[in-house]
Amino acid sequence: MTTAEPENTAEPDNTAEPEPDYRFTLANERTFLAWLRTALGLVAGGVAVHQLVPGWSVPGARTALAALALALATVLAAASYPRWRRVQRAMRRGEPLPSSPLVPVLAVGVLVITLFAAVLVLVG
Repeated sequence: MTTAEPENTAEPDNTAEPEPDYRFTLANERTFLAWLRTALGLVAGGVAVHQLVPGWSVPGARTALAALALALATVLAAASYPRWRRVQRAMRRGEPLPSSPLVPVLAVGVLVITLFAAVLVLVG
């Protein structure tokens, strides 16, 4: 009488996967850190707008602009590690690199923040 082996549903161990060229691993890490630097820059910008920019004629404008920058920073910081991990896994498995939704999110987010700031500056 044989017993069935329990099915392992956990994520496979990376020890069986070949290590990618270290240059690609380091490039992936630099990209991850660039996403984090961008998020930190947005945090600094949001705090600076809220604390240092004199009030505009539109009530709550500073808070809204700061909140937009902080919201985009939160999205980038939260999504950067899973992106790094997906790319690292694809490199180890020799698969095509996954596309990233972060690029259009960042582009649209910065565009929205910039347009909102421009309107506030023009309105005064």
